[in-house]
Amino acid sequence: MSELTLLILRLLFLAMMWVFVFIVLYALRTDLFGARVQRMPSLSSPPVDRVPERPAPRSRANAAAPLAPSFAQENSLTATRLVITSGAKQGLELSLPPEQLTIGRSAESGLVILDDYTSTHHAKLSLWKDGWVIQDLESTNGTFLDEVRVIVPTQVPINTPVKIGTTSFELRR
Repeated sequence: MSELTLLILRLLFLAMMWVFVFIVLYALRTDLFGARVQRMPSLSSPPVDRVPERPAPRSRANAAAPLAPSFAQENSLTATRLVITSGAKQGLELSLPPEQLTIGRSAESGLVILDDYTSTHHAKLSLWKDGWVIQDLESTNGTFLDEVRVIVPTQVPINTPVKIGTTSFELRR
């Protein structure tokens, strides 16, 4: 073999070693600090302050017409509690926040789940329209809604099991 061929092979080997080192460093950084969190596409709308409207005084002309549901009755259909049904924190009951709840191993999460199958920033529950939506934040082991993996933001029906790592929970009124 000529010296030029050996030099080229050595340089290629050196370049491949550096690529390998950068891949390992990237994997370590992702494991330690988590992957970047992406926002939910166009699901979140700006919060609107809704003031309950007073029903119009009933006259004889509209006495037979039923009253429109009030603001409190309208929102009573949404879940207000999160109940952990299995896992290390079984039996824990949380009040759901007004807009969103983050779930993961991070201390910054609203619901911290410390197990080997939960990512640092694993999933996010968001209030959207008239219900809660769960979004998987590109976790390694996935988020499951009624034993089906969540790939896109999905509405969570009340009393339907959601599984993250070894923990299962349900949304309740």
